Amino acid sequence: MNLLELILSWDTHLFLLINGLHNAYFDKFMFVFSSKWVWIPFYLAVIFEIYKYKKNESVWLILALVLCVVLTDQISSSLIKDTVQRLRPSQDTSLDCVIHIVNGYKGGKFGFVSSHAANTFGFALLSSLIFRNKTYTFIVFSWAAITAYSRIYLGVHYPGDIIGGIILGVFTALFCYGIIRKFKTKLLDSFVFSQKLTLSSFVLIISILAIGVYSCFF
Repeated sequence: MNLLELILSWDTHLFLLINGLHNAYFDKFMFVFSSKWVWIPFYLAVIFEIYKYKKNESVWLILALVLCVVLTDQISSSLIKDTVQRLRPSQDTSLDCVIHIVNGYKGGKFGFVSSHAANTFGFALLSSLIFRNKTYTFIVFSWAAITAYSRIYLGVHYPGDIIGGIILGVFTALFCYGIIRKFKTKLLDSFVFSQKLTLSSFVLIISILAIGVYSCFF
């Protein structure tokens, strides 16, 4: 067994360990948490706060966040996945008897790298660099981490897919931040929240709690 085969073997074993830890409540919770549309209020709150503090100049920061998400999504989906062509665990017939799938959801054919992990960690890092608020940073990275974990829980990504997605998200966020820093330095330097709970943090917390309550009753 060469090094790559050994890494893939460990990746599969870790996936089966995480994916095997499931129950009815978390099936519902992780399935909803993994949805992209449920986080629209959070994204809108971020945009609103940036506009509130920067008015017309906010367009540059908002465009940077949009660019970050678009780049992570397109690079992961259209470039890396199609090039590497690593099957998702949910699409690997050899795992059919041991994998836990929720609501019949299997995702697309290929899984490396995870677009969810790339998108959320990219957004989390770039937005936290813009806001520079410790509370927001902790909450938004917790959100990104749970989102990444949910993809393994649902059986659609290996841990290696998630790690690859996180790395892509981090480098893309740093790239977008570097562009702003180069051309709009004063805009970033004057954008500092006090260490209080921001609207974005509040909306994110409420959204997570709502998913938790929903998962109890539906």
